[in-house]
Amino acid sequence: MSFSHLGLSEKVLAAVATTGYQTPTPIQEQAIPHVLARRDVLGIAQTGTGKTAAFVLPMLTVLEQGRARARMPRTLILEPTRELAAQVEESFARYGANHKLNVALLIGGVSFDDQDVKLTRGVDVLIATPGRLLDHFERGRLLLTGVELLVIDEADRMLDMGFIPDIERICKLVPFTRQTLFFTATMPPEIRRITEQFLHNPVRVEVARPATTVATTTQLLAESGHEAHDKRDTLRRLIRSAAGLKNAIIFCNRKRDVATLYRSLLRHGFSVQALHGDMDQPARMAALEQFRKGEVALLVASDVAARGLDIPDVSHIYNFDVPFHPDDYVHRIGRTGRAGRSGTAITIVAGTHDAKAVAAIEKLIGQTIPWMGEPPGAAVGAPHASASPRPPGRQHRRPRPDDRRQPKRPAPVARFEDPRSRRAPQHTASRPEEGDASHLPAFLLRPVPVKA
Repeated sequence: MSFSHLGLSEKVLAAVATTGYQTPTPIQEQAIPHVLARRDVLGIAQTGTGKTAAFVLPMLTVLEQGRARARMPRTLILEPTRELAAQVEESFARYGANHKLNVALLIGGVSFDDQDVKLTRGVDVLIATPGRLLDHFERGRLLLTGVELLVIDEADRMLDMGFIPDIERICKLVPFTRQTLFFTATMPPEIRRITEQFLHNPVRVEVARPATTVATTTQLLAESGHEAHDKRDTLRRLIRSAAGLKNAIIFCNRKRDVATLYRSLLRHGFSVQALHGDMDQPARMAALEQFRKGEVALLVASDVAARGLDIPDVSHIYNFDVPFHPDDYVHRIGRTGRAGRSGTAITIVAGTHDAKAVAAIEKLIGQTIPWMGEPPGAAVGAPHASASPRPPGRQHRRPRPDDRRQPKRPAPVARFEDPRSRRAPQHTASRPEEGDASHLPAFLLRPVPVKA
């Protein structure tokens, strides 16, 4: 099937032809007709399957009718990160080349005044992160009562970043009669609850099982020592020995580790750039642009870059740290093997803690990830082979150095005896017989005068 059979307008088809695309992806083929029919859509697809075009193309067709009003956007697209929001804006610029639409971007790190000027002119498409959108709304600079179509993209990432309360609030601010498009790669229980609450009889479009990885991506595990310098040595060895490495994204769990690893690779002569949440927006966009253009071969990033970045030809992914959440693994390695290309994803495993995280990932994706070369001698997460188990039975503690055998001395016995009772025999070993008063002290045996 071609794009011409999906019901898109002539202007949109001309823009798609200009970009060189001829055949829609499965999610585009299934979702676009329902969006044009003004149905709510729940789209479940792994990353790299063309989800962005699945809502951008029909939106452009719908927006050909009508006009924008000041501070009242016609459509609203929510994205979890600044990079994803900027990427969607680029898609509208590419596919909407034949349209005269006003598109505004509300993200952090940019002046409020510049964004407010665009809102005052009126926007057809408003692309925003939840926090900055609510900031403008609370300042009275934005009205959401004119939103006809709401898009919630990367919903599971919204959940991971704690945006679900903001999403619930925004959904209550837009009109009840709006059309909602909801896209996610995984369906945890909280996301399922949101879809049941805010989507009205949605069409479910699922092109892959939730939390699956791309079949064209080769996944491998690499063993490393526990220390940070051991992992850095392992990473450098893997990069230098990689076959067909064109470029690579290296993921760390923490922002400070991104900076440390970036400096280490730079000292060892690698062409590398860093990307993490503490960088300001111009620096983040500049780093991404350098990597896209091939000016640097390696990009060290935190999970801020793991979701939805449109870098079409990444040959390798390295997980310097095993991700905290198994879902993040799926999104990280989804940066390679896109659009039918082959890719390689290597995860560095150091110690029992990493082994447990790998086991959770394998359970989520439903497959076992092979090791590079020979697997570790001991089972992942099992005790070391050299540690012999203790025999069953009584467990004896190891004697301490200060444990010395001392001769046992009899415990001192305190004796309390009335001097006047020394001649009375003492019966301590047996119970006195009935009527025997020899065990009583002398003062109790004195006669007691009784008055008549």
